[in-house]
Amino acid sequence: MNYRETDPEFIERLEHFIRNEVVEEPGQQLEACTRYLAILAALMGCQGLDTFRLVLAEALEQGLDPVWVKEMVYQAVDYLGIGRVLPFLDTANEVMKACDIQLPLPGQAAATLDNRLENGTAVQVEIFGEGMRDAWKQDHINRWLAANCFGDYYTRTGLDLRQREMITFCFLAAQGGCEPQLAAHIKGNIQVGNDKDFLVRVVSQCLPYIGYPRSLNAITCIKTAPHHD
Repeated sequence: MNYRETDPEFIERLEHFIRNEVVEEPGQQLEACTRYLAILAALMGCQGLDTFRLVLAEALEQGLDPVWVKEMVYQAVDYLGIGRVLPFLDTANEVMKACDIQLPLPGQAAATLDNRLENGTAVQVEIFGEGMRDAWKQDHINRWLAANCFGDYYTRTGLDLRQREMITFCFLAAQGGCEPQLAAHIKGNIQVGNDKDFLVRVVSQCLPYIGYPRSLNAITCIKTAPHHD
């Protein structure tokens, strides 16, 4: 669809806002690849599949590491569910093949089926503190959370913990209705080095893609989160 022909006034303002105002806003800028990673995660959170396809092609052309993209898509399953993630995995594969990126990408698994619970628990403790040491013992959901979410995905190489907590923040902020989990992961972000200023910049760069209501909710959660000791 050529929106310059069908909706010229709309597309003029949209492109100006995204490519000039938001990207260039003083004090709200992000390094390009970090910005693309955050936006792509937010688009998964809000189910913006068509825009995801366009942004991904641009991001890869601008040098975003395909491994970062795949790791983000894989991790999204635990926060969005495979029912919402599968179309994005298909689209990522299609775009990468169109860009002549050889698939599969190099493997990034670091935990085994035998040690995923132990390793996942260690990551939970690193992000959220000692109170998570025995959290997996509470019930089967918390055991799955430690072994599957953190053991299967957070332990993978390809993204570091700061990047993983940032994309989780984007998944939660963009889908809305997850403010308790969002607040918890804001604390997790701060713990691993993504301070409040950084998170506000992330929200600012994602705002055109997720809208004002969810962006303002995320900003409120950031402002009310305790500072890291």
